[in-house]
Amino acid sequence: MIKLIQKLNIFFNKQKKINKLKQLPLHEPILTYHDQKSLKKCLKSGYVSSVGKFVSLFEKKIKKITKSNFVVATVNGTSSLQIALQLVGLKKNEEVLLPSIGFIATANSVLYNNGIPHFVDIEMNHFGMNPDKLQKFFETKTKVKNNLCINKKTTRVIRALIVVHVFGHSAQIRKIIKIAKKYKVRVIEDAAEALGSFNNRKHLGTFGDVGILSFNGNKIITTGGGGAILTKRKSLANKALNLTTTFRKKHKWDYIHNKLGYNFRLPNINAALGVSQLITFKKNLILKRNLFRIYKKLINPYKNYLTLVEEPPFSKSNYWLQTVVLKEEFSKKRNFFLNEFHKKKVFIRPVWKLLHKQKFLMKFPKDNLSNSENLEKRIINLPSSSYLGIKSYDK
Repeated sequence: MIKLIQKLNIFFNKQKKINKLKQLPLHEPILTYHDQKSLKKCLKSGYVSSVGKFVSLFEKKIKKITKSNFVVATVNGTSSLQIALQLVGLKKNEEVLLPSIGFIATANSVLYNNGIPHFVDIEMNHFGMNPDKLQKFFETKTKVKNNLCINKKTTRVIRALIVVHVFGHSAQIRKIIKIAKKYKVRVIEDAAEALGSFNNRKHLGTFGDVGILSFNGNKIITTGGGGAILTKRKSLANKALNLTTTFRKKHKWDYIHNKLGYNFRLPNINAALGVSQLITFKKNLILKRNLFRIYKKLINPYKNYLTLVEEPPFSKSNYWLQTVVLKEEFSKKRNFFLNEFHKKKVFIRPVWKLLHKQKFLMKFPKDNLSNSENLEKRIINLPSSSYLGIKSYDK
């Protein structure tokens, strides 16, 4: 393992030197003169808040990339998830199935709606919700009554499940949707990390009832903060638009608000950044794939210690975060591995702490999570900024 660390450090040191960096972040935004130009244009217009032409333009461009029927831009991915759960009809004390591996926002969004997160397990190769374990859960622990899925133990309705496409790689979404449909459960896709990722040429986030994206500063494109709701149904899109504004009735001067709205609309100045970021989006996707090939060349001789995660055969990934998995016998070396790079200011990271182990989430129900608990000890994300994928860097 020492030889692998040395080899990777040579690569990382070269990047720091080329890019004149004192440290190497996990993933940083690529900001260009296009962004400065777009932001100046927005500032000059005076429309920097939730009204302005850049918001609708950004939505149109995301719609073109994803082929989603409707796109509603929001302030971040978390708010998109919060609204998505309302769009599928989540009621107080109803359960939502979700994986324990993932960013905290997925569980938080359920709690924001007074729902009950219920943690289910993942598959070992790409960390998506495990269809076989999901099927077994429904068969043994639920029943369908009056067109609703009921948890036999808690007697609560299971309203929805949230599929997370982890690190930009596709979950087995088609199998999961087929299972969910059988048991009358709605499907939300958390594709926060997956702009530019596809399953059999269909963009992730467009399979379920509702999908969401994130454009946080560490994503493949950024709007600073920002997210989007994707849906194929016009009625859901209209409801999402009302909920993400203030449910104001159209009028020349009167302020009449029909229902509770959340003021989650993406500001125009953020959308202006998103529009310009999309100019180099395709180039960044190419660089991401180049970086995967560079890492594969570096890591392949050390397969006895770890494996580099490659896109599933049925999909095309954006390779948002390049990820390695330590072999089980080397799982105790994880912190050593992390520490060796952090000493050199190369900020690799472990996977998120499992959600069901977070103190405020421990009380909520969970299925058998053996895969999640096994992988938590072994997953490591490597520096994944797009500029690291320039081919000349590998010379």
